Amino acid sequence: MGQVLYYFSLFFKHRSLQTVSLILLYTLFASYFSTQIHQGFYTVSLLIKDILLWIMPLTVGFFVAYTVSSFKRQAPLFILILILFEVSSNMGSVWYAYFSAKVATGLIPTLEASTLDAVFEPLWRLGILRPSWWSAEKGALAGLMLGCIAAFGQYPLLQTVLTRGKNGVEWLLTQVFSRLIPLFILGFIAHMTQTKLLEHVLGHYALLVGWLVVFLAAYLVFLFALGAGGVLPKMMTHIRNLLPAGAIALTSGCSLSTMPWTIQGAAKNLKNPKLAKAIIPATTNIQQIGDCIANSFLCFLIYVHFYGHAPDLMTWSLFSFVFVLARFATAAVLGGAIFIMLPIYETYLGFTPEMIAIILALNVVLDPLITSCNVMANGALCRVFEKVWSLYSQEEPKLTAAKSKA
Repeated sequence: MGQVLYYFSLFFKHRSLQTVSLILLYTLFASYFSTQIHQGFYTVSLLIKDILLWIMPLTVGFFVAYTVSSFKRQAPLFILILILFEVSSNMGSVWYAYFSAKVATGLIPTLEASTLDAVFEPLWRLGILRPSWWSAEKGALAGLMLGCIAAFGQYPLLQTVLTRGKNGVEWLLTQVFSRLIPLFILGFIAHMTQTKLLEHVLGHYALLVGWLVVFLAAYLVFLFALGAGGVLPKMMTHIRNLLPAGAIALTSGCSLSTMPWTIQGAAKNLKNPKLAKAIIPATTNIQQIGDCIANSFLCFLIYVHFYGHAPDLMTWSLFSFVFVLARFATAAVLGGAIFIMLPIYETYLGFTPEMIAIILALNVVLDPLITSCNVMANGALCRVFEKVWSLYSQEEPKLTAAKSKA
């Protein structure tokens, strides 16, 4: 009996099993709960999400600053290569979506806008509004500046502050928020079931979602294969390490609040795990592969449906250039990017109000899928970036030389 209890306790110490068990229990008894109870679950999830977003500028700032400072005089080179890498990866995903949409053009029926069946609001929200300057982007910028100062100067006090700050926020994320994963996910599951969001996806947009999933999955496999050097077992390990982060993003719809688990999963795939603490915070708001592919894919198909032909290469080239640059101004939170992108769709693709209504509705429905792909792709590209960085830094050559001497 004691041994059974021991294994039972081990079973429920596993965070994924806790989450699955809680979701199953909710599914079984959801019909017996009042609307207020469902809203209560959603309220708790949003509270956790809001607190995460409040501490995220500090988290991003300390992670980026600590890691950049560790590169010493190579810090500016690291930043330059990272920016060029992000622009290239976003541009590549937009053009991948263009050719994928051309393949799917004749296979997807007329797109129709839709609305959710019910309004599902939390019981209350954290009433403190974050000022515009308190954002992850500003935290990343401050982190870059402090990291460069620490890298080039001899400031022991600054290095101590960065080290302790990094350790503090890391403890908060891994020891506090990671234990809240089951509750964090439960509220978003309640939201999806009560608004019939999943039914809309499966009922109205099944074929569209099916094709989009195929093209997104193919691109993710390509990125993981690139990072793993085409070695299948290694590729499967890399995917498995990032699946928890992808699953959390799928339910929460927020890649920024998923950052702790993305860093944890990506670090397992790297030869130099500390890179994940610089790359993921710096790229979460900008390098949104799932968003680039999905919205470019949708834009192409909506354009074809309304205008009867595909956008010409000049039109798409101009659109893709502005679209990629605009990623630097978007926030990786629910609804943040789409509203910044709408004027671009109007100006460069000639979107009408009807076309905008369709792409807004589809973004609401597909946001969890897009966010999950953003997270998985960011994790996969961490390893790809590490390979690129090793070509320009002296870390890996020195390591190789040391091994040859040994």
